[in-house]
Amino acid sequence: MPASVLLIDDDVDVLRSVGNYFERLGYEVTRELSGEAGLATFDRLRPEVVVLDLRLPAMDGLEVLEHLRQRDAAVILLTGEADVSSAVRAMQLGAENFLTKPVDMEHLAAATARVAEKARLRRVNEALLVRNAPDHGLDSLGTSSGMQEFAQQVALLAQSERTTVLLTGESGTGKGWVARMIHGLSPRSKAPFVEVSCTGLNAAFLDSELFGHEKGAFTDAKDRKQGLFEIADHGTIFLDEIGDLAPELQPKLLKVLETKTFRRSGGAREVTVDVRLVAATSKELQAEVESGRFREDLYYRLSVMPLMLPAVRDRSREDRLALITRLLSDLRAELPDGPATLSSEVVERLLAYPWPGNVREIRNVLERALILGRGASAVSIEHLPGEFRARPGLGDRRHTPLSLEDLERQHIERTLKHHTGNRTRAAIELGISRATLINKIKRYSLTS
Repeated sequence: MPASVLLIDDDVDVLRSVGNYFERLGYEVTRELSGEAGLATFDRLRPEVVVLDLRLPAMDGLEVLEHLRQRDAAVILLTGEADVSSAVRAMQLGAENFLTKPVDMEHLAAATARVAEKARLRRVNEALLVRNAPDHGLDSLGTSSGMQEFAQQVALLAQSERTTVLLTGESGTGKGWVARMIHGLSPRSKAPFVEVSCTGLNAAFLDSELFGHEKGAFTDAKDRKQGLFEIADHGTIFLDEIGDLAPELQPKLLKVLETKTFRRSGGAREVTVDVRLVAATSKELQAEVESGRFREDLYYRLSVMPLMLPAVRDRSREDRLALITRLLSDLRAELPDGPATLSSEVVERLLAYPWPGNVREIRNVLERALILGRGASAVSIEHLPGEFRARPGLGDRRHTPLSLEDLERQHIERTLKHHTGNRTRAAIELGISRATLINKIKRYSLTS
């Protein structure tokens, strides 16, 4: 869904030119000529960003800004005069940015994109609080003694709001979900939860994303940018696949963890933040340390309290059933016209399957089944992927003596064959990363 922008300016030409520019970028734009009309429109539409002119008839921009900030609006202020005192006052009142006319459209667009992303994060977290209340889903982790013990550890860690947490386990086991659960149960729950993947991003880009940059730090740095650590202040930042963090950034992350301070790229001033770090990895970090790819001191700083999420194939039958039930419930909220239940035969097939893609693969299969089963009262075998229908004995534990590893190997082998050896497409179907698939190919000595 595109971001929404409300433009408030008494200049019709400005409304037309700026509005048309934002619409070409894909924004939903609403235009108002006065502060009074702008406030009424904001109350009705609740846009992500307000671009507000300082000089307005009747109610001026600073007065409108005060009313908007009482409504928790994100506001960028425009003025035709480079008035330092007005800029200072605007920032004191809570404006996100202060730009002078004639405004550079690219500069305005970049500022609006940042503000819209902050507003989106805030709303996501508000929705998370609602979804997680009152028990935040701890019971859905599983009913076995092992998963109940895991749930207790999650609850205890959530209350230890300054303790760094390291989540380990295969790709797709639900580490991101547990990270959000820890945040939702913690005293930091009303502050932002910010998630970022360390995979596939070069060091310079990730440095700017995490820690921000000052104006002029590099060629395209036209303005100061807050990093995700600043956006997550008083909340939680979740670094997924921390094992892929560039070596150049590892000392900087270690410093943040130890001192709560960092410097933006191109900056000289120390920025102080109060952020709880939850990290996750599907790699063996100890092996990465031994190979020299990961700092030993950072590893020990991260692993204050490690939690390992077991692969789905290693969980008990009742835990797998609890997981399937939770995922089905989540998907039913998104696809209300899909079947409400699963047939008993489908349940048995799902419980017997090894799920090499773990939780992610289960969700993909269930989502597909709900879409194909629209209009039916229950998901049937016909709504499952071909491998479930082609092997009727899969759910009959008396039928085959194969181990779960054998089943996983065969499933990966069939999927690769179906995609004529294309590892990227096979990984997408399996619900795992390409790197995880390559590791499994090596593990099972597959030829594809």
